Amino acid sequence: MDIQIHIARDADASAISETIIKTLRESNARDYPSDIIDRVIESFSPSKILCLLAERQVLVATLDSQIVATASLDRDVVRSVFVDPDFQGMGVGRQLMNSIQSLAMDTGFNLLRVPSSVTAEGFYASLGFEKIRDEFHQTERTIIMAKTLKR
Repeated sequence: MDIQIHIARDADASAISETIIKTLRESNARDYPSDIIDRVIESFSPSKILCLLAERQVLVATLDSQIVATASLDRDVVRSVFVDPDFQGMGVGRQLMNSIQSLAMDTGFNLLRVPSSVTAEGFYASLGFEKIRDEFHQTERTIIMAKTLKR
């Protein structure tokens, strides 16, 4: 599988939105009730993705020019990591996170944090992130995790 990772462009906003929404509905819905999923989905419309592209360093992973995953770096915080459910468990997320970590190190960060969903906690732990604490936004549980970056 030849995954390509690159900086997202404005033209990618709709495909990024579709990938995120599909992942939320299929993967995250196992760990969160529908009202939380619906609330989170509101944050990832194509127009809101365009705003994120201006605020963060957003990467996409593509296979045959199709976006299959995305992740972003907001200073030293990893945000919005989503892998299309059809491609989960195939190393796409790991490749994407390796690129994010390289980007963070190139920017001069020694510590990377991630607000993880319950769904992704095991994935981040497998990459060396450790749980710091739980946070709750209304009834939505987020696990704050961190990893020291080594050159």
